[in-house]
Amino acid sequence: MAGPGGEKPAARTDASDEQPAAVDRHELSRRAFVKAAALIGTGGFLAAGGLVGVSSLARVSAAADLDAATATDLAKRQWAFVIDLRRCDGCGDCTTGCQRMHHLPPDQQWIKVYTIQGAGGQESFLPVLCQMCEKAPCVQVCPVVATYHEPDGVVAMDQELCIGCRMCMAACPYGVRVFNWQPSPPLPAGVESSTSPLFTAPQRQGTVGKCDSCAHRLRDGDFPACVTSCNMEAIYVGDLVADLATNGHDTVVLSEFLRANDAFRLKEELGTQPRVYYIAGHAQDLD
Repeated sequence: MAGPGGEKPAARTDASDEQPAAVDRHELSRRAFVKAAALIGTGGFLAAGGLVGVSSLARVSAAADLDAATATDLAKRQWAFVIDLRRCDGCGDCTTGCQRMHHLPPDQQWIKVYTIQGAGGQESFLPVLCQMCEKAPCVQVCPVVATYHEPDGVVAMDQELCIGCRMCMAACPYGVRVFNWQPSPPLPAGVESSTSPLFTAPQRQGTVGKCDSCAHRLRDGDFPACVTSCNMEAIYVGDLVADLATNGHDTVVLSEFLRANDAFRLKEELGTQPRVYYIAGHAQDLD
């Protein structure tokens, strides 16, 4: 499958079926991240001179099943991702970690890792997940409102409403949506099924699936699966309001991190306002 620029996905290494071992540093960093976000409160992103207009977030609508109080509370967090391409080695652990979390078959990838070849022949890698667009084309074209914005910025997919028309797939410029042609494999013993847009398992045949940003984990104050499964610590989850981001080891001031490292977003010229940032860097010493 070709990538956003016509590139081919990187070959993934074989992964064990076992869940990755729990690492204490993720729990410690999670607590530090949440505590720091609570101390900073709202407005920190604007005060730091960030790169994204927070005022535009007022356009994000709440899910139909949320009352105003809940939506207001959720909107105090505005999630984003940063992928440090200087650290990414193309191993595909983020893909397999996502598949394990969502009980996806091996051929269904919600995170695609593309191989990029530079002008000098050098190779680099580009993981592409849902870009969490503020002006998401998929939301605009869905005829049954099965795709919508959650108050915290997550672009959710309700397979209970989806009619499988695939208009969202045609509209998405990032190629991150997947049609469920076949029934999903049975869930492991002890795992309960879920039809929530925040976490759907198993996937429903005849509908569209996509990266859900592990919204169910974010609501519980935990890290998305791609963050915890990346052994290179290349994926950060951040809060635009608190102006913080963490990869499970390091916590950074988000706006400063983006500005100092020349962050960019995919296909910015389309005006989709994605919330996934990439860092190619300019030969900085990562240490």
